[in-house]
Amino acid sequence: MKPIPEKVVCWMETRIYFGKTDETSRLPIFMTTVGYWEHQKETERPQGFPDYQLHQVIHGQGRLILQEEEEYVVGPGDVFFLYPDIPHRYMPISDRWELAWVSFQGREASQLLSYAGISSSRVCKLRTSKLLRGLEQLLVREEHRTDADYTDYDIQCSKQLYALLLDLKPLLIVPANHKDELERLKPVLRYIAEHLDQSLSLKELADVAVVSPQYLCRLFQKALHTRPLFYVNQERINRSKQLMFSEKELRIYEVADRVGYENASYFCAMFKRHTGMSPESFRRLHGLN
Repeated sequence: MKPIPEKVVCWMETRIYFGKTDETSRLPIFMTTVGYWEHQKETERPQGFPDYQLHQVIHGQGRLILQEEEEYVVGPGDVFFLYPDIPHRYMPISDRWELAWVSFQGREASQLLSYAGISSSRVCKLRTSKLLRGLEQLLVREEHRTDADYTDYDIQCSKQLYALLLDLKPLLIVPANHKDELERLKPVLRYIAEHLDQSLSLKELADVAVVSPQYLCRLFQKALHTRPLFYVNQERINRSKQLMFSEKELRIYEVADRVGYENASYFCAMFKRHTGMSPESFRRLHGLN
């Protein structure tokens, strides 16, 4: 494909481009649509949208309502993320509400968003009001595509989208109270790391933090955008990978026991839920058999 110009583009006309999802659905992440609205009109989706979406506000202000419960005013410097099938609506509240967006799917979509600190539909602040470079590049790529590029276009978009989501984390402003919440969780995270080979209950973890189980769940959600026991399972799966690399002679049931799973079948089910493959497939993939 031709090189994409480095200059910042000033969008003048509404546009939307569609990915060829039949050919790219096997990729870890793939674009379904990317576009720009010179003036975003009111949109109402009682059943939500089937794909993940990232919207960036370039100019003006709008109102976003999630599940008829949460309401936000969004303007320049704001991005809002919409998870699949979550009811929402948004509408302009200024004469001109300029947006750029990308919709995407893929087995790694939620993990990449989670890495950036996004685990549900929400609004975030950016450190800059400029159009996200990755989003701009997706829009520019279509303009400079030739007929000969069609076979490569969707693969390049997938690469660009992956980079966009991977680069999001340092661009998002962390709320002022985030550090305090993370500080309160440090003893719990340390306790989890030191006791992964044992049974861990929500109440036990809450006792370490000297809070109620309900409050601990809120702390985890605010600081890490996940649930305490989901985090525990995630850490166990990560530890199991390390064990399979460092102690190749261990059998699956032994790995399971070393990371706190008494039942090897349950361990295999959790491993597949978190990685998309079985422990044996993981071993074969990395030549560990």
